[in-house]
Amino acid sequence: MHVTITDNQPLVFRAEAQKILQDAQTAASICPVRHVLDRIGDKWSLLCILHLGATDTLRFNELRKQIGDVSQRMLTVTLRSLEADGLVQRHVYAEVPPRVEYQLTPLGHSLLVAFSGLGTWANAHAQEVAQARQAFAAREKSEG
Repeated sequence: MHVTITDNQPLVFRAEAQKILQDAQTAASICPVRHVLDRIGDKWSLLCILHLGATDTLRFNELRKQIGDVSQRMLTVTLRSLEADGLVQRHVYAEVPPRVEYQLTPLGHSLLVAFSGLGTWANAHAQEVAQARQAFAAREKSEG
């Protein structure tokens, strides 16, 4: 039997996942995986990182328009959190009215690289996920 890279991928990724979980368990109180997922797992952080990664810099209102349905307060909180984590840099210009621009830091760009695989997967499998959700909802409805 000839084993291809594709045939072997589940085993490789399983070993990688086990190593990540093992490393996380040895330092449960400072688990880096949990901390990163806490940040990027919220509703707006990933979108902010993607939009900032698609351009050099964005002003607050430009970013808000590109994201769409985020409130001013929520975008402010999200950007401050990303700034605190070193993923986003904020530039305030002493002008009237004040001008504020945001851009990804090198650390933010490195996270964007990791997101590219997730984005590619999401785009490639969006229809399958939607079909699975519909099938699940139909099963729930028929059982309920």
